[in-house]
Amino acid sequence: MAHILRVTSGDDRLRDYTSLRDTSLRKLLETERGIYVAEGEKVVRRAMEAGHEPRSFLMAQRWVDALEDVLAGTDAPCYVLDEDVIEGLTGFHVHRGALAAMHRPELPDAATVLAGARRVVVLEDLVDHTNVGAVFRTAAALGWDAVLLSPRCADPLYRRAIKVAMGAVFRLPYARLDDWHAAPVLLREAGFTTVAMTLGDGAVPLDEVRSDGPIALVVGSEGHGLSPRWEHESLVRATIPMSPDIDSLNVAASVAIAAWELRA
Repeated sequence: MAHILRVTSGDDRLRDYTSLRDTSLRKLLETERGIYVAEGEKVVRRAMEAGHEPRSFLMAQRWVDALEDVLAGTDAPCYVLDEDVIEGLTGFHVHRGALAAMHRPELPDAATVLAGARRVVVLEDLVDHTNVGAVFRTAAALGWDAVLLSPRCADPLYRRAIKVAMGAVFRLPYARLDDWHAAPVLLREAGFTTVAMTLGDGAVPLDEVRSDGPIALVVGSEGHGLSPRWEHESLVRATIPMSPDIDSLNVAASVAIAAWELRA
């Protein structure tokens, strides 16, 4: 059973929860400490169900009973504060009631993630945590098997990404590729048809793409789209037909459309 501890906002044991709105600071601190922060009852539950290990919990008293079964399964401390004090500590309104500092699991390598997979989303340099979370939620909902990330992609275990994904980042395998230059060859050798989403010349309409084998759907950054290397190296270049007065879609929306069209 978790140790329930009534604390004050100045307690040094709460440092994992301080100033969660500062993205740059959180990235630094979470990397150094090897943690991530799960927000909300459902997300905390899903993290625990995925086998992730809590370092501590922070919640208002009313959520201690709601999460009693979760707290019963761990000996991590549970710090209890008034809700307005939690908001002042974290820097945002914790409207879903509970937070947990979780130990980061060790990521599998790309070969492990690709083994047995038939539908994979590949993200090149997506920097917005909301978009990354939305992609994970879509991929999980539509039955895709895994996600591969470029070195500069936003962190799927950042609080905002987890929240938008509704915990899908815990159930969908993913890997971050350090050697991004070699990624097209890696996918090709693993038997994947790479489908690059692009507005560039020569792209075929998405609904004309056909493949009976494994597919890797490749999308680029929010600003510049895919790099020229990925456009050149991908076996298929595809685009979503749209009204002529609209030049593009949000990347998460594009992934949702393409993941539905190319689902297994």
